[in-house]
Amino acid sequence: MYRASLSLLAGLSFVPTSISAPTASSATLLAAHYTGKLYTLSFTSTGTTGTLTVGSPVTGCGTTPAWLELYPSDQTLYCFDESWNGSGSNAVYSVGSDGKLTLKSSAKTPGNSVHGILYGGSDGKGFAATVEYSPSTLTTFKLPLSSSTKALTTEKFTMAQKGPNSRQDVPHPHEALLDPTGKFMLVPDLGADLIRIFSIDASSGKLTSCGTGKTDPGDGPRHGQFFWTNKDSAQPQIMYTVNELGNSVSSWTITYPSAAGGCISLTKLQTLSTYAPGTKGGPTTKAAEIRVFGNFLYATNRADQTFGSQKDSIATYTIDPATGKITWLEAANSYSYYPRTFQINKAGTLVAVGGQTSSNVAIINRDPSTGKLGSLVASVVVATPGRAGEEDGLAAVVWNE
Repeated sequence: MYRASLSLLAGLSFVPTSISAPTASSATLLAAHYTGKLYTLSFTSTGTTGTLTVGSPVTGCGTTPAWLELYPSDQTLYCFDESWNGSGSNAVYSVGSDGKLTLKSSAKTPGNSVHGILYGGSDGKGFAATVEYSPSTLTTFKLPLSSSTKALTTEKFTMAQKGPNSRQDVPHPHEALLDPTGKFMLVPDLGADLIRIFSIDASSGKLTSCGTGKTDPGDGPRHGQFFWTNKDSAQPQIMYTVNELGNSVSSWTITYPSAAGGCISLTKLQTLSTYAPGTKGGPTTKAAEIRVFGNFLYATNRADQTFGSQKDSIATYTIDPATGKITWLEAANSYSYYPRTFQINKAGTLVAVGGQTSSNVAIINRDPSTGKLGSLVASVVVATPGRAGEEDGLAAVVWNE
């Protein structure tokens, strides 16, 4: 009976039901370019290949939009302007179901804001905080933003002496990092080799300096991310920083205060290079952005061209889930030049990388189980390419999910 069935099947045209056609999917991304324009990108993929198309630009975020924060709960995008000519703009956009942006409001600022975040209030969106690289300031604004908005507070940072790197002439804050509890703000200061810590008064938006974490001299901390070794806790136990000047990543243990009015304390756990053991970057390489997804950590390297002309690398590490310690895994191709910005999609299957100088958005496959980055799925140039080492080209890219 069994042999007869096989003989019958052999004479028929048969397609196994276990094999199906590749699944098609689509998504949108939002990107900012240093020409003062924001773009919606449409991404479609089938299997391991895809296409990216660039929509019409919108303006309103000053001359040099540097950072984007998307709040999916109300489909609102906040844009922060790095303009260094003495004035800038913070802008708010609504995001349509098709990803298209509509300017809702904007506020004039002193400019040179390299990062911004919302915090405080009853819903975590009562105020905005920005950091200004050259003026060495942390500025807060009460929301909603409007043409009449003025700075609520401005904190001017100082330091006793210059750092070992020539760029450490004055404090250079690079991120306003909100801790997951919403009670503290941490500011990596590239110039002062400090992680500045502030407690938050949610009702007034007031930020009170309450401590620092000290990096190694010349590290130049730029951005940070959090990690939980205790998954049941609302408080993370580990923080990671990417060090732009040191081309390295540091891990820190976080201790939260046991009583109200206390401050977070940071203890440095380890520092690893953003290059494989035994190798290092060149004289113009600069680490840029850091992301954590699951038990993996990623950091981008700018201007190393590890994978050929204008193809820089993404350092990949495994994270010990019990201790938070990191171990070098590999260098991956970023398929871009000067990867200033990158973000992993919610599914953990794709990475969107923004090459500042190449001015392209590259979508890269990611294996969720191994954490390794793989082949290029799609790439598109947005507006005009930049110049190596200059503040032009692509500034930011985020998934619209």
